Amino acid sequence: MPDMVRIVHYLNAFFGGVGGEAEAQTPVSVHAGALGPGRLLEHALAGQGQVAATLMCGDGYWAEHEETVVQQVREHLQQLKPDVFLAGPAFRSGRYGLACGRLCLEAERLGIPAVTGMHVENPGSDLYRSEHVYIVATEASAVGMRPALERMVALAIKRARHEPLGTAAEEGFLPRAVRRTVPTGIPAAQRAVDMALRKWRGEPYTSEIAVETFEAVPPAPAVSNPAQMWLALVTESGLVRKGNPDRLPSAAATHWAAYTIAGMERLVAGEWDAVHGGYDNTAALQDPNRVVPLDALRALEREGVIGKLDDTLFVTVGNIGSLNAMKRIGAEIAARLVQRGVQAVVLPAT
Repeated sequence: MPDMVRIVHYLNAFFGGVGGEAEAQTPVSVHAGALGPGRLLEHALAGQGQVAATLMCGDGYWAEHEETVVQQVREHLQQLKPDVFLAGPAFRSGRYGLACGRLCLEAERLGIPAVTGMHVENPGSDLYRSEHVYIVATEASAVGMRPALERMVALAIKRARHEPLGTAAEEGFLPRAVRRTVPTGIPAAQRAVDMALRKWRGEPYTSEIAVETFEAVPPAPAVSNPAQMWLALVTESGLVRKGNPDRLPSAAATHWAAYTIAGMERLVAGEWDAVHGGYDNTAALQDPNRVVPLDALRALEREGVIGKLDDTLFVTVGNIGSLNAMKRIGAEIAARLVQRGVQAVVLPAT
C-alpha cells in the first residue's frame, strides 16, 4: 500500500496546452510531471500522491491511429510503473472520452488501477461502463473541472491503496454493470415489502435494481400520397464515400455526414466504404445499394411511385450509439430536411 501514490495522467492536446482542433493530429508524447489540469489534480491530492508523468495525444490522431496509440501508451505505462492511471476528465467530448475509456481499460489489463471521468452522455461512457471501467460522473463541460478531479482523486487513491469501495452512488462513479452480494441483515422479502409500502405512501424509496426507462417515440404518420411527395434517403449504416472523408467512426458516432447523389442512378462499388462496425460489410462493399437502395428508389421515381428523391444522402453510424447523441443527430438532419422542404424519409436499417 503506497503512502505516496504515483500517478500517470493522460490528456488530449487541448488540455495538454498544445492547442485546439488545429493540433488534433498531435501524436503520443510523454512529459515529466503534471500538465494543465494535472496541476489542479496534484492540488486535490493534498500530499497523498504526485503526478509522475503526463501522456498526451491529439484526439484526431487517436481517432485515426487508435491501436498504435494503445500500444505506445501500454509501453509507457510498463516503463513508468504507476500505482494508478488517470485519464481526463473528458466531460462530453466524444473522441476524448473514447480515448480515456479505452486507455483505462488497457491499463487495467496491465494490472494498473485506472480511473477516468466523463459526462453520462459521452459515448465513451456507454461503451466502457459495460467493460467495467471506473468512470467518475462529471458535468458536461470543463466548468466542472475542479469537482471532477476531486472525485477522481478520491477514487484513485482508494484504488491505488486497494481499499474497499462503496457503491457507485457512494463513490461517485457511473454504474459498471457489476452486481455484488451485500449482507443487509434484512431478508429480501421484507425489503421488497418495505419498499412497496413506501412507494404506496408516496415516501422516498430506492430500488435495489436500476430500472432504465426510455422515451416513448410515436410512429411517424403514414405517407398518404408518395407520388406527390419529396423524399430523402437517411441511413445509420455507415456507408460513406471512399476514404471516409468525414471520419465517421465504426461505433459510438457523435456526428453525421452528407453526400450528393444528384444524377446517380445507383451507388457504384468501389466508390463507397462501409465503416459501421456492427455488421459484416462484405455485401455492402460488393453492392452499396444493398444497404442504401438508391437503385430501387430511382426506379420508383421513374415509374411515378414517388414524386422526387432528394439529391443528398445523410449518413451516420448507429453502432453502440448513445441515445442522446442519436437524438441530437436525428434532430440536426431533420432540421436540414425540413428547411429544404423534404416531406418524408426512407430510413434503411442494417
